[in-house]
Amino acid sequence: MGGDLENGARPDRATEIPKVTVRPAYSVSRIIKGGWQLAGDHGAVNADQAIADMVRFVDAGVTAFDCADIYAGVEDKIGRFRANLARTLGSDVLDGVRIHTKYVPDRDSLARLTLRDVEAGIDRSLMRLGMDRLDLVQFHWWDYAVPGHVEAVAHLCTLRDKGKIDLIGVTNFDAEHLAELCDTTDVASAQVQYSLLDRRASGDFAALARRKGVSLFAYGGLAGGFLTDVWLGRPDPGFDFGNRSLVKYRLVIEEFGGWVLFQDLLATLRAVADRHGCDISAIALRATLDSPDVAATIVGARYADRLPQTLRAFEVELTDGDRREIETVRGRSTGPQGPVYGLERDVAGRHGRIMKYNLNKGDDRLGSVTLQGEVA
Repeated sequence: MGGDLENGARPDRATEIPKVTVRPAYSVSRIIKGGWQLAGDHGAVNADQAIADMVRFVDAGVTAFDCADIYAGVEDKIGRFRANLARTLGSDVLDGVRIHTKYVPDRDSLARLTLRDVEAGIDRSLMRLGMDRLDLVQFHWWDYAVPGHVEAVAHLCTLRDKGKIDLIGVTNFDAEHLAELCDTTDVASAQVQYSLLDRRASGDFAALARRKGVSLFAYGGLAGGFLTDVWLGRPDPGFDFGNRSLVKYRLVIEEFGGWVLFQDLLATLRAVADRHGCDISAIALRATLDSPDVAATIVGARYADRLPQTLRAFEVELTDGDRREIETVRGRSTGPQGPVYGLERDVAGRHGRIMKYNLNKGDDRLGSVTLQGEVA
């Protein structure tokens, strides 16, 4: 997992939120609040409420936040939150909060990316977030057939040496290209999809990360809300959603084995949850957190209304019997197959055809939000 666990709880908290050490003097809560849900294509967002609720996460012990330069308006919202936090609770509390952003150059710009381009992107994130130095920049490269990802990370290292970045990580890299970067760069973390539905990052990828000291930050632990009681017993909704998370993870469910097998998994999780007095989401998160591959999980949330249910994951202790029941269902799954993010990189495939590749220049033409059986 590339990180050592430590107890980061305040003594007056009912639920202890452990932390994981990523690098000396750098640790994060094992639940990271995700920011994608605050961007477009996920439903209306009350910005003032979302920003105010971020303080509730901090007070509960969730002190790490994930965002990206391509998540529309999210870095700005977190910048406002940081300013409010410093003003109301003081700089000491703010200093304990970690902000993880991403540098995602547009697919159309990969072949001509320069240090000046990279620095402009990092400076923009610094300005939006109101920070003098970015805690962690997670780098993404859309197309391995276009050379330049090693050079782009070298540019990030130059900016780290200039004091604009603390740690460098990656997001959605496969094992081959992660190994390539680790040969020349201290890669602190890798953000990957990892859940009860998707274990592409286990095996060789996770083993490489352990050898290289790369902490895995898992997203998709609740599959955009599918791994919750809301969907238990419901008929197959198909692929017609206005919410991008639901589109994405309905495709993952199809790779997993389809709606019927997914319902079997939910029913099993409900039976386990009944024994522990919690809901399905707590069991799904606990199962992912229990993996030796995973340092922390990223939970997407617009507001703090479900924060108590999320934190129940730290109160649950799964038994060997619980795990056997869950793995019996998972053992019937057919996928997803292939390397980390491999399906999503296929621009002609049904996963790749819903992606938006040039969001930094505001190009919303590539990718589709709605699927009608097959990808539009």
